[in-house]
Amino acid sequence: MRIGIYARVSTKDQSCELQLRDLRSYCAARGFDLVREYVDVGQSGAKDSRPELNKLMDDARKRQFDAIVVWRFDRFARSTKHLLSALEEFRSLGIQFISYQENIDTSSALGQALFTIVSAVAQLERDLIRERVSAGIRNARAKGTKFGRPMRAVDPDLILQMRGEGQSLRQIADNLGVGYGTVRERLKEGERKTPRKTDREEPRIKDT
Repeated sequence: MRIGIYARVSTKDQSCELQLRDLRSYCAARGFDLVREYVDVGQSGAKDSRPELNKLMDDARKRQFDAIVVWRFDRFARSTKHLLSALEEFRSLGIQFISYQENIDTSSALGQALFTIVSAVAQLERDLIRERVSAGIRNARAKGTKFGRPMRAVDPDLILQMRGEGQSLRQIADNLGVGYGTVRERLKEGERKTPRKTDREEPRIKDT
């Protein structure tokens, strides 16, 4: 089985050697094929950008290894949310995740149970976020907040003129750099101010 290992220390004064030694020994004892080591030195776990971790995730998506081994959960993930997200992605890619210190291996029954829990928690979090967003939108609308792109000041007479030239509402919107809804509303406004003439309204020539 092809293995990638990941190690991290928060400051440049620290060494990853202890983590790497344990992880290498773990792989050797099980006959794993260690294909790549990813090591972030002087990178805080709270940072969103960790070069080697980013490279690890890219290689995972390219199926460069079959499993990733970390020394401990907190060496890998910056937060529970980050861990859940990574584990869910590994599962979708068919990549096993092994934590040396916690003795968690997702190829085991306990590991599979962990993945099931992780997926359920991740789905619950997404559902809760959607509910909060929907509730926020409903509350804002109840207070009169309008959503969507704000309307720009556009002369209704100009829209009437362009419409009279045969341009569609979509063409007018593109030419003026405004939204379709803005054109439609301004057209209605212009039509209210300037009633259309009908044949009945045109002056007639009286018979003499």
